[in-house]
This record gives sequence, C-alpha cells and structure tokens, in this order.
Amino acid sequence: MSAKAVQSLPDTTDALARLAALCGVAAEYEDQQGELQHIDADVLVKVLGAMGVPAKSDAQVDLSLKRILRDRNEQLCPPTIVQTVGNAVRVPLRAAAGSVRASLKLEDGTDQSSSLVITSGGGPDDGRSLFLVLDGRIPIGYHELTVSDGMRSAVSTVIAAPGHIDLPAAVAEHPRWGWMVQLYSVRSPQSWGVGDFGDLRRLLVDAADKTKADFMLINPIHAAEPVPPMTPSPYFPASRVFINPLYIRPELIDEYQNLPAGDKHGIRALLKQVSMDDTNPDVIDRDHSWKCKEAALRIIYDKGELSQERAGQLEQFIDSGGVELKDFALWCLAYQCWGRPESGPDSWFHRLGPDSVAVSNLLQEHHDDFDFYVWMQWVADQQLERAQRAARDAGMAIGLMEDMAVGVNPLGADVWTHPESYAFGATVGAPPDDFNQQGQNWMQPPLDPMSLQRTGFLAYRQLVHAMFAHCGAVRIDHALGLFRLWWIPDGLPASQGAYVSYDQDAMLAVWAIEATRSGGMVIGEDLGVVPRYASQALAERGILGTVIEWFEQQDGRFTDPAQYRQCALAAVTTHDLPPTAGYLRYEHVRLREKLHLLNTSPASFEHAAKQEHAAMLRFLQDHGWLDKAAASDEDGHMQEIVQAMHRAIAESPCLLKVAALVDGVGEARSQNQPGTVDEYPNWRVPLADEHGQAVSADKVFDMARVRALAGIMQKG
Repeated sequence: MSAKAVQSLPDTTDALARLAALCGVAAEYEDQQGELQHIDADVLVKVLGAMGVPAKSDAQVDLSLKRILRDRNEQLCPPTIVQTVGNAVRVPLRAAAGSVRASLKLEDGTDQSSSLVITSGGGPDDGRSLFLVLDGRIPIGYHELTVSDGMRSAVSTVIAAPGHIDLPAAVAEHPRWGWMVQLYSVRSPQSWGVGDFGDLRRLLVDAADKTKADFMLINPIHAAEPVPPMTPSPYFPASRVFINPLYIRPELIDEYQNLPAGDKHGIRALLKQVSMDDTNPDVIDRDHSWKCKEAALRIIYDKGELSQERAGQLEQFIDSGGVELKDFALWCLAYQCWGRPESGPDSWFHRLGPDSVAVSNLLQEHHDDFDFYVWMQWVADQQLERAQRAARDAGMAIGLMEDMAVGVNPLGADVWTHPESYAFGATVGAPPDDFNQQGQNWMQPPLDPMSLQRTGFLAYRQLVHAMFAHCGAVRIDHALGLFRLWWIPDGLPASQGAYVSYDQDAMLAVWAIEATRSGGMVIGEDLGVVPRYASQALAERGILGTVIEWFEQQDGRFTDPAQYRQCALAAVTTHDLPPTAGYLRYEHVRLREKLHLLNTSPASFEHAAKQEHAAMLRFLQDHGWLDKAAASDEDGHMQEIVQAMHRAIAESPCLLKVAALVDGVGEARSQNQPGTVDEYPNWRVPLADEHGQAVSADKVFDMARVRALAGIMQKG
C-alpha cells in the first residue's frame, strides 16, 4: 500500500497512526542530527504485517484496531507484571468486584498469596475499577500469578527485580581497566587455526600477571552452524543461549589424557593439518579448523572413558539444560543429516519442529550423534568456566566480560526451537547515521514484543541467564534493543524502516535479576541513534553505558574526557571501526569508498575525515598528551599517538576503561566493515603487528608496546 493510496481514504492515515501506536510502532523518530524523520505509510503497513497485524486497507486497519482494543478490554490480568523488590505494585483487573480470586506461587514453589490484596477505586470509572495489589514482600525472581473471576482464569508472570544493579565491591572501590580481544583472531602454537578456550585462559592469566588488567572483553562466543560452512560473524549466531564448540581445545578435555597412543597420534595428525594456519597473518579459515577439530573431538567422545565423577557432572549438565539443550542438539542433528536449511516453506526448518514425528525418528536413528552435540556443549561449558576461574585466581577483579549479540540467524537453533518468539517479514538493523550513511540491515528476525509479553519474557530470561553462567560482566551489543529496534520490512533498504518499542521495564528487570544473582556487571552499547531517555534508564538501573573517544565530539571539537560519564565503559575505538592506527591512516575512508558504502562523495567524506583527524591531534596536544614533534611526523610516531589517545580515556572518570589488543600490537586492519558480508573478510582477520606478522597468544603480553600501553591504562 503506497502513501498515496492511504491518503486517498479520508480517515485511514489517522487510523493507521493510531494502530501503529497501539502496537508500539513509531510513525516518526529523531535522527542523529536531531531532525524529525517521518515514516512512510507503506513502511508502517509492512512492519505491522510482520507483527501479524493486517493493515493493507482501510477495512483491515479498522478491524485490527477493534480486535486489539477488544482483546485488551477483555484481558482479565496483564500476562507480565514487573515489580521492584520492596515496593508494592497495583495491577488493573478487568472483572466484577467480589468475584476475583488470586494466588501467587514463587519460583521455588512457595505459596505467597498472602502478599496479594484485591481492592477497588482509584480508577477512571469513579470507584468501580478493580486492582490487584502485590505488596513489597515478594522476593527477587520470576513468579506465577493466577487470577480467576469464576468464569475466566489467567496465569501471569511476576518479574520481581531489584531497582538497581549494585557494583561489585572491587569496582566500587576504584575504576578498573581491561583488554578488548577478538578471541578467534589470537592463536598460539597449540591452537587449531582459531583462537580457543585454551588461548583464552592463557590470555586472561597473562593479562592479569603481566599487565595487571582486571577484565577481558571478548567477542560473542555464541553457537554457530554445526557443519561447514560456518558463518564468520560472531554477531550472526545460530543460538545466543549455547556456545560455539569451535572454541574447544581438544587436548584440554580430561578424557584426552587417557586415550590410547594411537588415538592421540591421530589427533596430533589432525592438529598438524591446521597448526600451520596459526602463523598465517592473512585470513582465518574457520571451516578448515572445524573440520579437523570436530574429527578430533569425535575421537575423544568415542574412545574417552568418563570417570564416575565426570559422568555425574555430564548428567547434571544435561538435567540443568533441560528441553532447551535437547532442542538445540536436535537442531544440530537435523542440520547435519538434512543439510543447510532453506528459507522457503518446504524446508525442513519450517515444516518439522523439535516435537515432530520425523525429528523423533531422526533422533532414534542417530542418537549417538545427538549425544555428541550435547557432550560438546558440556565440554565447552567446562572449558569456559575454567578460564574464568583461572582469571579470578590470577587476581582479576572481573575476569571475563562476554559480549551478547543483538540477534540471531533466522535459520538458526533459537528460531527453530522458539518460532513463536520471533516476528517474520522484517529484519533488524539501524537507520542511517554518520558512520553508516546507508543504514544497516543485520538480516536477523526481531523478537516479537507481543510474544514476549504473553510468555513472561521466558526466552529472553533464558538467554540472559545463560550469559552470566561463566563471566563477571556482560556487554549488550546495541543496548537500544532493550527499548526499541529498527525493523526493516523484507524487500526494503535499511533506510526504509521503523522503530518498534519493547517493554523496557521488563527487559531491564531481567538483567537486574540475573546480574544481581551472579554478582556481575552489565554494560550497554548505547551508541548511534540513541534517545536520551534510554541512556538515562540504563544508568538508573546500574547498567553502564559506552563511551568511544572518536565519537565524543561536537562541532568539530573533541570532548574533554573529564566530562565523560562515570557510569560507562570508555574505549578509544570499537570493533566496527579500524584499529586506531588504521583509523589514523584513513583505512575507513579507503574501505567505504572501495565498497561503495558512501551516500556523500568520496572527496567530501575524506575531507571530513581529515578535519576530524586534525581535530584529534589538536585535542591531544592541547591537553598535554602528545607533543608537537610527534604530531608533525605521524608515520614515525604512530605508537605515541595511539598511546596519547589512551592517556585521554585513562584520565576519564569512567568506571571501566578498555584498550583494544589490536591497538597494543599495532594492527591496522579492520575486523569488520559494517554494511558488508563477503565484500570484506569480516571477522576473519588474525591478530598481527605493525609489520604484518601474526602475534601469538602466548607472547603478546611480553611485547614492549603492549606493556607500554598497559602502563598507561594502569595510571588511569
């Protein structure tokens, strides 16, 4: 439906806007320049369609409006109720006074119906409004509320959360600093072509011992495809709940030690096929690595004898994983046996769910393969836990900081096992901004906000809980998704989308519960087109924001770091920009011009980049972090300039500060160029120094320039 067609019907435009508002779809938004952008009517129609709300004609808009209003008016009790622990909450009921009964079962099974009081009055209908009051004695957790009026019964989820995530004592004591690492890119002589959990453990311990770092932020380690080809991007996972077994170090599995000599020889032969890749500075080959590593893991799985203690640990892991673990392993099995799923309706992915007869038959025929996928998740979980424990034992205040991707592969395990949680007909991305002038389409299905409400945010709760299993902090990629997401209807460019709102109170409450229970921290990446209310809400909950030095500028002048937010993680750069040495050499200008990612002329973009560059050098000199001689000879003093930029963030009041390992070693190549897939080797660039030589995980923290950068960060 075109905008012209909508406007030809007298009342449709107003009705469409009202329908969109009821569904949380914004008809306008404020862009990065503060200008109001209006969404075309046809975009609103398509976004509503993706939510399952027909709006292609005047009649459909009218019917959808009536249906939504009717459903809300007939709703006995909201399906999800958010409560701040210690505070009472009033919940409106749609029932006659005297007919309502309610009970509350806590998540541990305890009955706490005594915390419920049904009252009337205080509503818009002069005393006839009915409310259910939940008192402040309800403890932290996810509880089950049952309400009945004699004819209807409703079961709701009560999310009772702390109002604030308290800082760990070590961070409250004084600010902490750490390293930012793309784990897959940092290999050692013991790696299988890709950085793994063995390398992670070594990196964490060495970072603590040799540089006094308190944490290490790594890329998402979410699960990918079980067989090649594997998606390179860690931000396009098959599942955000489970772990990518690509990161397993086979030789660190307990059962490897007791294998027969012949089997160990076979594993060493497989390692030899990929170990030469560990010194290749060009491109990481995940598929080759996984082909050899999976063969090694199958040998250990088939031949390794579990002790009674280890068998008990595996059984406990399976029990705690429950249906989610089973369904994930079934997806892996189906993918292995039936092949890479297609997007069409005839694909096994869309025809056959986890509970289908065909999948049950497949499980019976290939139960050993199913058990292998479960076993790998157990092994990965154990190796990750051991890495975090080693970090804390080495003295890190936080240890591992994991990164949570904003979404998932539309043909991945999370979508297959929980299709009801996702909306189809649109993908998630970002509108145009200064750094991505054409906008971004991440090709990921958005979580359905209506489904989240109906299910008490169960799928989201499981995800956040899994994130805190073995780390001291979690970074939320694109934290704006807690408030709203940019939905792009299928077939439209990234610039033609609309923002869809989410229940921020519920989603923030989930983070507050899980962080509090684990004693962890939460960092939100609140960059790009982010409304002020979002950053304020994060801070009020105790979720740190993100400050990137390159982005902290206005009217051609960089912000004094003394003015940075305290409740934030500060960094010079981000994984979506080239390393600092590359950025200073205009790597981003050349790449975007080469890949046709500019809406402005290349000359104009380059001119703006040079102005920004000059402003940065003036900024560093004005504050005494860089001398004039170094600024006048950049090629000869690139390391000093990079260090000067880190001196700036080290002097900020931010609670957490992070240095990218690529900046420590002098790497210049980008890890990722947003807006591209195969046009650039995104997420496949090994860690290399300024001379283009691969840097080993077991030597990186002995490098003089890495130690020098660490010394600067320690002084902050």
